Amino acid sequence: MTVSAPRTALEAAAGRRYLISSWPWRCAGYLVSTPVPMLAAAVPFALLVLPWAAALSSRHGVGARLLLVALGVLFVAGLGPLVALPVAEVERRRLRLVDVRPIVSGHSRVNGSEPRTWSLVRYGEAAIWREMAYASLLVTVVPVLYGALLTYVFAVGGLLFSPLLAQGDGEPVSLGLTKVATPADAVPYAMAGLALLPTIPYFAAVLAGAHGAMARSLLGRGSGERLRAELVEVSRSRARLVDAFEAERRRIERDLHDGAQQRLIGLTLKLGMARVDLPADSDARRSVTEAHEQAKLLMEELRELIRGIHPRVLTDRGLPAALRELADRSPVPVTVETDLPERLPPHEEGTAYFVAAEALSNIAKHSDARRGRISVRLRGDTLTMEIEDDGKGGANPSLGSGLTGLADRVAVIDGRMLLSSPAGGPTVLRVEFPCSRPFE
Repeated sequence: MTVSAPRTALEAAAGRRYLISSWPWRCAGYLVSTPVPMLAAAVPFALLVLPWAAALSSRHGVGARLLLVALGVLFVAGLGPLVALPVAEVERRRLRLVDVRPIVSGHSRVNGSEPRTWSLVRYGEAAIWREMAYASLLVTVVPVLYGALLTYVFAVGGLLFSPLLAQGDGEPVSLGLTKVATPADAVPYAMAGLALLPTIPYFAAVLAGAHGAMARSLLGRGSGERLRAELVEVSRSRARLVDAFEAERRRIERDLHDGAQQRLIGLTLKLGMARVDLPADSDARRSVTEAHEQAKLLMEELRELIRGIHPRVLTDRGLPAALRELADRSPVPVTVETDLPERLPPHEEGTAYFVAAEALSNIAKHSDARRGRISVRLRGDTLTMEIEDDGKGGANPSLGSGLTGLADRVAVIDGRMLLSSPAGGPTVLRVEFPCSRPFE
């Protein structure tokens, strides 16, 4: 069974081969390099909080102190993000020393990359305030923890080198809670220092790993942002699938129209000509006549199939004309009202058309309606379509009437479908979905 390599300093410290791996050196490099970004953040922040330091002075009155506190808040909130942003970028790169997992900042992206210029929009991002929190912890809490580790290192070093410190001149040397006067007295403490020496890399790993975990949680993309990014990617991939499906459907429609249908028309003409040339009372004429009629029926079925895949009128003249043709072919009288000042994108026109076609088919099959109505309006970036009939009502998506498929088709383009169908009617189907841009 293979064991996966550790990805973080904490995972490495929990392994048996930690001390003989490269992780202690990576942790040491991370800890030693921390003062650079720490000072880079501490100096500007120290200048930004000068009004707060001045407010602590007893020479100022209450009003002046409140003014200084407000001025400090303005400086920190207004200029602090300008300091935190580059520090956070450096820290994300430095994090690779103790955490090999990739990290992505939570800033909003344009065309797949972060904007390189600063703008007021960034003040509204949660990521910039998490980076501010990290920078604040970097200049306040982190020095205390690093100081504690440094104190422990010096304590272990003092124990380890205590025989050298005690020169035997009679002057006792302090080793924390005790004192030694001669190298012989210091030997037990040196042995204790030698025993504690291997613990330093582990404490370093814990501190570096904790610092890295804090950096990842504050400087990386949060769980909510990851979810939003995944949803955006799902929406984009879904849109690509819709476009690919529409392109494939158009290709099939074009191949059937320009290929199979034309050959079938030629076959029908040849059968018609052969029928004329044969004697009226011959068996051959009767067979050819029968084949001719079947070819004409097949051609009509093929035309209906092509129209169902993608009607030519929808491509040539747009959604209003296609809906009127759909209403003319409906066995139930249907009126069409449209208010579309411009052509819609092809896949949105197709969605609206096929929703209307399926709804009219349901009306003809299940509603016992005497008349219907289709109303389509474009208001801003939202298309609203209502299909109404005066039938018996009681439409239920769970009964397999095609309504579930309609809802799925509309959901693909981030739309929604509403249905009102009380028993006794009327039935109103309302579809709303956003329109991306005019068709050009």
